[in-house]
Amino acid sequence: MMIRLVTLLIILLVTGCSLHEPTKVELSVDPPPEYLENQAADESGLSVEQWWQVFNDEQLNLLMTELFDQNLELTQAIARLEQVEAVFKITQSAQSPTLSGGANLGRSQQPGVVDDFIGNNQQLSLAAGYEVDLWGKLASQSQAAELELTASRQDVQTLYLGLSARLTDLYFLAVEQRAQLALTERSILSFADTASRVENRYNLGLVPAVDMYQARVNLSGAKAARYLFEAALAEVEHAIAVLVGRYPERSPDDSLQKLPDPPDLFEAGIPADLISQRPDLVAALRRVEAADARVAAAIADRFPSISLSGGYGSLRQDVTAGLIKGEFWSLLGNLALPIVDGGRRRAEVERKEALLREAIAGYQQKVLSAFQEVEDALVNNVATQQRVDYLAETAMATQATLRLTTERYLAGITDYLPVLTAQRTFFDVNSRLLSAQRQLLADRISLARSLGGSWMQNKMNARLQIEEDKKQ
Repeated sequence: MMIRLVTLLIILLVTGCSLHEPTKVELSVDPPPEYLENQAADESGLSVEQWWQVFNDEQLNLLMTELFDQNLELTQAIARLEQVEAVFKITQSAQSPTLSGGANLGRSQQPGVVDDFIGNNQQLSLAAGYEVDLWGKLASQSQAAELELTASRQDVQTLYLGLSARLTDLYFLAVEQRAQLALTERSILSFADTASRVENRYNLGLVPAVDMYQARVNLSGAKAARYLFEAALAEVEHAIAVLVGRYPERSPDDSLQKLPDPPDLFEAGIPADLISQRPDLVAALRRVEAADARVAAAIADRFPSISLSGGYGSLRQDVTAGLIKGEFWSLLGNLALPIVDGGRRRAEVERKEALLREAIAGYQQKVLSAFQEVEDALVNNVATQQRVDYLAETAMATQATLRLTTERYLAGITDYLPVLTAQRTFFDVNSRLLSAQRQLLADRISLARSLGGSWMQNKMNARLQIEEDKKQ
């Protein structure tokens, strides 16, 4: 019987055992076989790997490189990642034995019966300690820390994805504002020409004064709108500069002023693949697993723990009575058995289990939100494309209307009101067309961001290598 007990104890000491069955995480709903917008989720779509390159814009590519090298949010994220990595190493070290050395050297004098007692003392020692992970507590804590590290890496990749989308969105917003300014300048020239003609006709007594004043109102309104676009452009350019780590600045005058044609839709794949493509979803799942490991550690903490410690050293004492020297050692085993703690450990298990349930629900919510983001992006891409097409037709019609009403007015066939209306409509429709064209690019960007990808890992590893080289 004793042999069996000793054998069982040795097996437990060597391998340890777990008191907690890992929790199986499932989705709250089963994803459908394909997205609702079947015509958008086409297999012939573009890849989302380094998706911004589909715009074929060298200036955008240079800004993206600068973003990945100098963005301060990324610098902060890398520093946070290094902190989590250090915590993992600290937690993992608890599973390893400890060994420390010590040395004492001293000389002392004490009063004696006959003479003072004078002696020299020299001592060298080594101390070792080890906690036996009998129930897997230390292993579970280490596993939780490792999973948190993995989740933190995914957080950095999520930031890469978000920053790339933010920069591209700002870049094309700046292009739109420049295009709006160019449209406003053309409108000002057109309104000024019309106002001059109306004033000449007024001076000849051909039209009433109200026509002249209405022409001036159109011209003044266009001039006022220019300053709104100039201020908006400045704000966007400032934001781009700060995003890439510069002082707020303006772009050169030869910057892009025409919005590019939208690229084809990115390949959406199937909803089930999204879970592994999105780094934020992977991070959430790793944190669920980390919470589960902490439950195991809390359960194991309710059971006995065994720790071993030992010491070895040499002693040399040179005293009045003579020389004392030799070696010393010690070996100690400690068993800690929680008996009464007022329910603290049980309550801690319940707290960790509640945190696990919260993490599972949070993960399930993130997955649903991710599906929603893709579905929304697909719908918006289709709807905005249709809006752009109709606005383009409307812009052509308003241009023809403006030309005809102006000719009829100058020929004296109609009054000035149709011209006034046509001018305002032409400017408004073309401005809305520019906004819709930029929104279509933004919808493409939103789709790329919502689909995730794997390109962020290479960018993160390159940045981590740079930070590591700086330390050396």
